[in-house]
Amino acid sequence: MKRKRTQKIKGRTAAQKKRRMKRALRLGFVLLILLALLLGVMKVSGRCSNEYSERTGDAIDALRPEMDVELLTVNPYSRPGTSTQKITGIVVHYTANPGATAMENRNYFENLKDTHETKASSNFVVGIEGEIVQCVPTWEVAYASNSRNIDTVSIECCHPDETGKFTDATYRSVVNLCAWLCMKFDLGADDVIRHYDVTGKECPKYFVDHEDAWENFRQDVKETLARQQNY
Repeated sequence: MKRKRTQKIKGRTAAQKKRRMKRALRLGFVLLILLALLLGVMKVSGRCSNEYSERTGDAIDALRPEMDVELLTVNPYSRPGTSTQKITGIVVHYTANPGATAMENRNYFENLKDTHETKASSNFVVGIEGEIVQCVPTWEVAYASNSRNIDTVSIECCHPDETGKFTDATYRSVVNLCAWLCMKFDLGADDVIRHYDVTGKECPKYFVDHEDAWENFRQDVKETLARQQNY
């Protein structure tokens, strides 16, 4: 009699263990689904966020083009201090003042705080010899690209004559800078645009007058970006 009771108890215990194991497995499965859903929501939320963000780290720093950081004084005419949103494009401009250097253009922007002549600036200026000067941080608005100031980084390019054509040194620096910025903000070469593409303004003049040259430029950015990503 005792043996039968023991067998029944053992039988119930085994069944109970089996049921508990099934419940635990079901609970674990449900938790995995919830975790996957949460991660998916977080990922989509991150993609949809309009907040400024940038990629950082040793790899990004190693590929950063050489540049002089000469930030403008915060003022209403060239560096308002307004935060940008998520960067979705890189805008290429030309200075329209033949022969002027990168620092001369930077200093023009700086002096607007005193002259109040207009509102103008750029995040970067690339000179005739390929030198790069940063004027405004990428997380701040520069007065360069009209309605796209809030979500783009602007690059003003110096040129030697009225055609607006860049020197070889300028061209190489702008290509490298655009590729690096694309990598920094997780963009592609198609996200590199002209001021012309925003407003219809003839800027940068040479790339508006010569559409094939513009397409070649973006192809060079694409190839440089690919090399950087494989670095």
